[in-house]
Amino acid sequence: MCKLGLFIPVQRRFINPVPVSTTDRTDSLHSSFVPELVYFEPSALDYPKGKRIMEWVAAAGIPYRMTNSHNRITNLPGESELEQYKIAKRTLVVGIRKTLKFDQSKPSAEYAIPIATGCMGHCHYCYLQTTLGSKPYIRVYVNMDEIMQAAKGYIDERAPQNTRFEAACTSDPVGLEPITGSLRELIEFMADEEYGRLRFVTKFHYVDSLLDARHNGHTRVRFSVNSKYVIKHFEPATSRFEQRIEAAGKIARAGYPLGFIIAPIIWYEGWQEGYAELLSSLAAALPKDASAGLTFEMIQHRFTKTAKNVIERRYPKTKLEMDIDKRKYKWGRWGQGKYVYPDEQANALRMFISERIFEHFPDATIDYFT
Repeated sequence: MCKLGLFIPVQRRFINPVPVSTTDRTDSLHSSFVPELVYFEPSALDYPKGKRIMEWVAAAGIPYRMTNSHNRITNLPGESELEQYKIAKRTLVVGIRKTLKFDQSKPSAEYAIPIATGCMGHCHYCYLQTTLGSKPYIRVYVNMDEIMQAAKGYIDERAPQNTRFEAACTSDPVGLEPITGSLRELIEFMADEEYGRLRFVTKFHYVDSLLDARHNGHTRVRFSVNSKYVIKHFEPATSRFEQRIEAAGKIARAGYPLGFIIAPIIWYEGWQEGYAELLSSLAAALPKDASAGLTFEMIQHRFTKTAKNVIERRYPKTKLEMDIDKRKYKWGRWGQGKYVYPDEQANALRMFISERIFEHFPDATIDYFT
């Protein structure tokens, strides 16, 4: 173990991470996110998951430091705010989740279950740009038994009603699964809970280690999908269009309840062709019976003034349209408004995409358009 603040020399920066789940899986996963710097809370090394991540980091020659708290990483390298932000998005912090009171996560679920915070993706529009503020680094929590025990308390309290947990409110856990194995643990925990249900959404395709997990139909996997144009221009460092669709097919054939979030829906020249291609590609990739039980959520692009300022500072060359004069102001439930498309544009987006959904998936459900 290194001393506080000491770097371990880099031997090899880009590698295929070794799975570190509690199932000791040795199958080869897709090449995925590898941090360029890792911080450990010392107490995280008292947990088996923390030890395994440390062993992987040391074997891979990834630089690491120790930190007293995963919430206070203040000495990141970088000479400017933008440089520090980019480094933070390639930094992993391994710690213990001490707060086990779960936030509400309506309408998606009753509660958010905290297994990670932060994301390695660089989606220009992401709400995490502002909600995580000065902490864009990626945090994973090793005390999964304690987190799952807290979830069981919520389940027992609401029984015999089902209690849904959203695992992707503040992160994309699939992008981290080759490192943590936490999703598989959570899926198999929920499989044994009569009234427990799990949901998560992802822009990544690293699902192979989940395909043979015991899920008992209690976990709904949702993929965040979009047109090729949107993915290319506004979702750097995420899985490609084709990779997500292929992964969705794997999840469907593994028997998981499946859903798609089309978000953010963006108005651009050629958007009809782009979203039509998206839905036809999904139909070609999924099993013929996938329409039954399939859910869609549709979210048009929106932004706040604060988000606009942050995005333009962090992605100064972005092509993301955020012209307030072209938008409609919509009040939010917490008293903060957002800029959305005018009604005519929003209705055109909703109608066109809804028609394509039911054309290809007549038995699917559209949960909402917002």
